[in-house]
This record gives sequence, C-alpha cells and structure tokens, in this order.
Amino acid sequence: MPKVSALVVGAGLAGLSAAYSLASQGIDTLVVERGDYPGSKTITGGRLYFHPVKDFFPELWKQAPWERHVVKETLTIADKDASMSIDFTNQAFNKEPYHSYTVLAAKFNRWFAQQVVAKGCKVISKYKVDDLIIEDGKVKGVIVNGAKIEADVVIAADGIMSQLAEKAGLRTKFHAHDYAVGTKEVIEIGAKAVEDRFSVTGDEGASRLFMGHLTRGMLGGGFIYTNKESISIGIVLGIEDLAKVQPTVTPLELLEEFKSRPEIAPLVRGGESVEYSAHVLSESGLKGVPKLFTNGMIVTGDAAGLTMNLGITVRGMDYAIASGALAAKAVAIAKAQNDFSATTLARYQDFLKESFVLKDFETFKKAPEVFHNKNIFVEYPKLACNLFGSLMTIDAGPKAKLSSTAIKQIMKAKKFRLLKDVFGMRRI
Repeated sequence: MPKVSALVVGAGLAGLSAAYSLASQGIDTLVVERGDYPGSKTITGGRLYFHPVKDFFPELWKQAPWERHVVKETLTIADKDASMSIDFTNQAFNKEPYHSYTVLAAKFNRWFAQQVVAKGCKVISKYKVDDLIIEDGKVKGVIVNGAKIEADVVIAADGIMSQLAEKAGLRTKFHAHDYAVGTKEVIEIGAKAVEDRFSVTGDEGASRLFMGHLTRGMLGGGFIYTNKESISIGIVLGIEDLAKVQPTVTPLELLEEFKSRPEIAPLVRGGESVEYSAHVLSESGLKGVPKLFTNGMIVTGDAAGLTMNLGITVRGMDYAIASGALAAKAVAIAKAQNDFSATTLARYQDFLKESFVLKDFETFKKAPEVFHNKNIFVEYPKLACNLFGSLMTIDAGPKAKLSSTAIKQIMKAKKFRLLKDVFGMRRI
C-alpha cells in the first residue's frame, strides 16, 4: 500500500473527527478500523454535550442522526430499600441549538464515517494494527497483518487501552485504581413507551443518573438515556473495587439487580434487549492523560484518557470530537512545513490547553480524589434516604419537630466526617 500523509487508527469519534477535518483540507488520509464497520467496536453511555463542539463541523450537525435532545435531568440517590430523586427541567434545553443529545454510537459513527468517505478519505474496516513502524526514534507508520502502511503521521484513536500509545512510550502501565468498567444494554421499548415512561414528547429526551446502594459501596453509578425507540441503561464500577468486593459479583449481575429495582423495573418492562457491551473508562482525570505526541504520532480521544466523570455529568464524546479536530489542525501545520517532528506536533497539546478540553481537566483535577471517597456511595445515600424517610413518616405517636428529626439524622452521620467531606467537595 502506498504511503499516506496521515494514518488514523480507530474509527471512533476522535479518529473520524480528525479524518474529516484533514480530508476537508485535501490532506491524504487513511482510517483503519479493527471492527466490522465504524462504530461496531465503539461503546459509550450515549450522550453528547453539544455546545462545546457545535462550531467544529457546523455543516455536519444539522444532518446528524441524533436520537433525542435532553430536556429532563434526574439524579437518584439510592439506599437498599429506598431512594430519592431530584428532577431538573429547563426550557432553555428545549431550544436550538440544543444543549445535549443522546446518541447510539454504532449508528452515529457509521454515518460519520460515510461523511468522511464523501470528503475523499479512505476508511478500511477489519484492519487490526499489530505494531508501529519506528525508525530512528520516529513513528513512520503501522504494521497490519504483517504488511507495512507508511505515513508521515499516525493519529492514535484506538481507545482507552491504546496499544499504540504504549508502544510509542507515551503511556505508563495501567493501575486498576484509576479505571472503571462500564456495562451497558440497549433495550427497545418503542417511542410511545419512551415518551410515556419518561414524560417527554416528540424528540425530547431524558437523562437519569443513579448513585448509592446499586454499586454495593464500590466507586461508580448507573445511568439511563432515552433514544428514539429504546433506552441505553448501564452501570459503571471501579475496577479496583470490583476486584476486592466480597462476596464477589460481576458487572452483569449488578446490572440485572439495577434493572430489577422498583425505580427501574417499570421503565424497562416488556422491552427487548438489542445490544450489550462493556468498556473500560478512565477515572483518573488529568493524571490519566499521557504524553500526547511524539515524533510522527499524536494521541486522541479515549486513547488520551479524555473522559471525565463528575457524578452529575459524564463526558467523553465532546472531548473526543474536539481532540480529533485539534489534532488535525496540528497535522495540517506540520504538513505545510513538511515537519512531523515532536517539536511541531507539540502544537496539538497547545491547542488542547487553549480549548475547553484541558482547561476542564485542570479545573477538575481533584475530582478523582474526591470521588474515591466511599462515603459518597454508601453513607450519604443512606443518610439522605433516612432523613427524608423520617421527615415523611407519620407514626402512631406524636411527631417530633421537623428540625429535631433532621438534626437527629445528621448527627448520626458525624462519624463519617460530614463536614470534612463537604469541605472536600469544594475542590471540584
């Protein structure tokens, strides 16, 4: 195969974003994807926050195969036999340009790849990259099934377990403490059921996040996103906690428990499971972002650790799109100068620092430390449910003052160093 200017490994959002931008500028680009088709190996919870990326490819977004725009947010805090939910709606979320969309990755990425091809870029599926071609300290291409594909620059978009970043010496070994595994199921229930069960109409959608007993004290939580005809439901668990929990339990078992909870069962009732997947996620924030460039290579999206969990928001798709587009911007400069050295490609990191991407990661660099506090997943959900349960319960005898009831429940939590934990939340 002849040499190309840019070789993108991975047809996820980061890789396709880079390829679309490069091809739009007439730069010879090839995308290789190990899955059967773009999107077949892509796994995401299913939500894209739109405003951060709406200006990257404005000509594309109006025809994109979005599922629903999210107008309703719900956070549910769960104990074993109780839960409380906070609902938030905002009419601003129901006006274009919409704040966020739900997405089915397989459908969306396949469409995105078609747009990339329409720009003149080649996208080849079922190509698993085995190794990098490295000569004199410079990445000069990849090896696929024993064959060499040479390139001026390789853009690694091969996911969170990026072998390319490791082979290029840009990433250290993984530590279980810094990662989680997400297990997701797509359940078809029909458009009418989506509207009725989540109180939305037309193309409106809902997002529900869950924390507490469903993870059995482990780092993590649950989610539900509404699609046009289905829902995406899943659970995320810290890998280190999962390896240590006793008695042992699998993510699939916890997902089934989650679906059987009384808050969830009516939402999935009568549905047909059409997709099941699992995916490793970074929970390490800025600390998990590797070196992003070297001679002849750039790392983007999940491969660059660009996912962030703040409990009430989980992001990655917007970071992937932005990192791909900014990688292409740096490559275009390198192409114009015919210089693909680390010195020139370092502009990619500069672009990320100037954008919302690394500014967000700097702002929330303490988030992983805060969310590794087990009280958040065990004691405070219990406290919240006990508190509201006490306030709402009318026993046979006289009822205590509401203030006394609240103080009594809060005082029970003093051994959990409530004030210290609340103070710690100031770091995010």
